[in-house]
Amino acid sequence: MFFKKIDARIRLMFCIFFLLFFLVVFKVFYIQVFDYKKLSSLAKDLWSRDLPIEASRGLILDRNGVVLADNLTTTSLVLIPNQIKNKKKTAKLLAQILNVSYKEMYAHVSKQTSIERVHPEGRRLSFEIADQISALELEGVYLVKEAKRYYPYGSMLSHVLGYVGIDNQGLSGLELEHDKYLTGEAGAIKYFSDAKGNRLNLSDIYIAPQDGLNLQLTIDIHVQQSLERELDNVVDMFHPEMALAVVMDPNTGEILGMSSRPNYDPNNYKNYKTEELSRNLPIWASYEPGSTFKIITTAAVVEEGLIDLDKDEFYDSGSVQVDTARIKCWKAGGHGHQTFLQVLQNSCNPGFVKMGQLLGKEKLFSYLDLFGFGEKTGIDLNGEGKGIIFPLEKVGNIELATTAFGQGVSVTPIQQVTAISAVLNGGNLYQPYVVKNVLEKETGNVILEKKKKLIRKTISKKTSKIMRRALESVVAKGGGKAAYIEGYRIGGKTGTAQKVENGRYLVNNYIMSFVGIVPSNNPEAVLYIAIDNPKNTAMLSSYTTTPVARRILLDLIDALKIPKQKGGMSKDLEWTDKKMYKVPNVVGMNVKEAKKKLKNFVVEYSGTGNQVVSQSPEHGEKLEQDGTVRLLLK
Repeated sequence: MFFKKIDARIRLMFCIFFLLFFLVVFKVFYIQVFDYKKLSSLAKDLWSRDLPIEASRGLILDRNGVVLADNLTTTSLVLIPNQIKNKKKTAKLLAQILNVSYKEMYAHVSKQTSIERVHPEGRRLSFEIADQISALELEGVYLVKEAKRYYPYGSMLSHVLGYVGIDNQGLSGLELEHDKYLTGEAGAIKYFSDAKGNRLNLSDIYIAPQDGLNLQLTIDIHVQQSLERELDNVVDMFHPEMALAVVMDPNTGEILGMSSRPNYDPNNYKNYKTEELSRNLPIWASYEPGSTFKIITTAAVVEEGLIDLDKDEFYDSGSVQVDTARIKCWKAGGHGHQTFLQVLQNSCNPGFVKMGQLLGKEKLFSYLDLFGFGEKTGIDLNGEGKGIIFPLEKVGNIELATTAFGQGVSVTPIQQVTAISAVLNGGNLYQPYVVKNVLEKETGNVILEKKKKLIRKTISKKTSKIMRRALESVVAKGGGKAAYIEGYRIGGKTGTAQKVENGRYLVNNYIMSFVGIVPSNNPEAVLYIAIDNPKNTAMLSSYTTTPVARRILLDLIDALKIPKQKGGMSKDLEWTDKKMYKVPNVVGMNVKEAKKKLKNFVVEYSGTGNQVVSQSPEHGEKLEQDGTVRLLLK
């Protein structure tokens, strides 16, 4: 019995040992066959070290494919401290080349880390310095590729584009707002070393970086260059505190151009103050709009059927009393009897007080809400403001009167141009935007497409059509004559708003503005320009912003290939205007006959002979007296 118990225990132990042996063999087999790749990879991770290769940021392009934000290939210094045998010598040589102290460089080469990036003095090195370091052939010293952001047009569109930091991260503008698309994935050169950092005799592995995606904007570079040129001229002529301009496609909400002064060069952003870098004035600045706001008031009274612009009349005595305030017209003695269309043309404040009173505060302020004032437009740029609108319960008779002609409320330029676009396009309030497409970098395939977004309807198509004609009349007959372009139907409205500081209006300190539309019968572009406190000029927008706007409108005509229109209003000539004449047809005539026909013009000839074979401008076009007609002779 005793021996039977011993035999049973022996057999049990044998079974246990056999089972354990089987499990060990099975585990070894499993590791060798099934887990080999995983464990081998983990082992390699213990030996491997990565020399980083930075991905390039995606490009930023205009709507035509012109590169606005590019990349330059540079190199940066990376150290493997364990591979550096002679640390004193290496530190001394690198310190001399990089122009830093020996102590600082010795700290880098002696640091207890697997990889040490020399920052910031070893970043974005010039080719000359990189070549000097490479020629030394120092152990443990590596140069790796890095991409540096480069803006080929300098300060152009700077506040929209933004800028990036030394690590290629977006810090403002589109670079920040769309950093997730623009930032790629870094690659590496993977090499192998032992625990002491000594490099093993194994082949390096190259992991290619994945560049970021491209952004294609709604911006047209030709429109943008026009804005930049004219704002530079404004700064040179008027020395304003600020100046800005925006161009929008009223039928989509696409921003065709946007700029402001002061601006900055994003290639050298460290040379500027935070305020200059962060304030994109067309979307951030908030101020009283002045007379350009009268477009909204006029649209509201027409939509409500309260006024017929052509038939209803208003008598302007030069001022109007509202409670304790006397509100004056800019013209001493007033404009007398006039239609409400002329009230708009003449920008007559008492006439707009009457419009506000006809609407009442609830109705007028409901239109301000409808057109998006007091709230952000939602444009795809960071730093947008929302302006200030009176709470309805605090609106009295005086606040109602001043709001009707654009004083006492505060709006942003982007709100202005968005709302006015809705007035002109048939009543559709669209969300403004500057990013048109996100593109795959290599193929150019569209990954994400931005389409126009209707926020809400505002006014009827009938009212919109009336407003387009009314604003054309302002340029042909009213205060916007300086923006008139012969052969093209231009609409517009001037604005002069007195500035407020600490609750008081400043003396001789105004924001001059102008809204321009081209063409007014079928708008393709809406321009808004504003100049803050211009110096050495008359305090009227018709003498400051309007001539500037005309030059931009001419560029818009060229950039958008807008043809000439028929049926436009003729301009009421002022004493400074030259008389306009139609150019006669002189093709086929001899020089003597042609010269007689062109007596009101200066004639220039090209070619030889006595017969005219072509002329410029063509016959039927209008040209001012003493304008030049060019003839090609056979």
